[in-house]
Amino acid sequence: MTANETAGWSDFGWHSWQDLALVRARLDAGADPNNGTYAFERPLHAAAERGSPEVVTELSGRVDDVDAECEGRTALWEAVFNDRPENARALVAAGADPWRPMMGGWSPGRLSLAGPTPGLFFPFPPGHSGLTEAETVTVTEAERLTGALGGIEWDGYSLACVRGISAAEAARRLAAEPADEEELEEIMEDPFGFDDEAMQIIGLTDVPGGCVVSQQWGYMASTPGVMKALSAGTVAYGMYANPKSGNQGRVYRDGEGVAWDTHPGGGDVSSSDSAEEILLKYLYQGHAEAYCFAGAGLRPADGRAISSPDTHLRLPERDYWS
Repeated sequence: MTANETAGWSDFGWHSWQDLALVRARLDAGADPNNGTYAFERPLHAAAERGSPEVVTELSGRVDDVDAECEGRTALWEAVFNDRPENARALVAAGADPWRPMMGGWSPGRLSLAGPTPGLFFPFPPGHSGLTEAETVTVTEAERLTGALGGIEWDGYSLACVRGISAAEAARRLAAEPADEEELEEIMEDPFGFDDEAMQIIGLTDVPGGCVVSQQWGYMASTPGVMKALSAGTVAYGMYANPKSGNQGRVYRDGEGVAWDTHPGGGDVSSSDSAEEILLKYLYQGHAEAYCFAGAGLRPADGRAISSPDTHLRLPERDYWS
């Protein structure tokens, strides 16, 4: 180690966990294999998520407990959730238990059944359940939905996916009225040249399972005021693809916000999440829009609800942030 290096993990970057020589040097210099810089991440968990199998094997031989939990999950669970099968195999070889109960009933082994390597921990042991029929349907729909939506090639848009109501009912709840056709044409050509006026224009589209409110050039569709009105008696999943800070999500149930400033499609799973929510977050990592559709139970055939809504309406002027 050089004079500029420390014996801990504080300056370890994302790719540092792939460097076996560097990890060994830190461990030999006294870095704690059991505890990281932050309470929410142990070294073995970090390596399982984004390191190499060789680093995982090295740390597995130095920790006190290869199945130690952090934030409600083991390092093996992190490897499975982040689709790192070689890291998972290294952990199992070191004695990690694939069927240890955790995270809303999703043991590492059971979670793997929903992923791209369902045979990772076969043979399936007695006394442990596989996927339910409903979970199998959810996995199949995730494959279809992510393919149907494809990738959205721009940011700065927002949407609210609402379960069980039509676009007409959404318009009624928002007191939205038809936009002037000539004005709408001008705004569509250059929405940023009509800042205030453009922010009042939203798109509405019926899709199987409910409807979508969207705005191609701003955040209005996912504001608290819009989602509060839309979610009365149901659930709405919204997001704003913020060009500066990334995807910002909200979830409203029956007019009340139950999650805000989330990172849809970002894999930010919590041990307090329901079993259904954990599965959705696993299946829709990197697919923010699809996550919102799936969370609300919508089954679109394509992405036109975002790119080409059925109709555009004007919202009344009011405070939509309260």
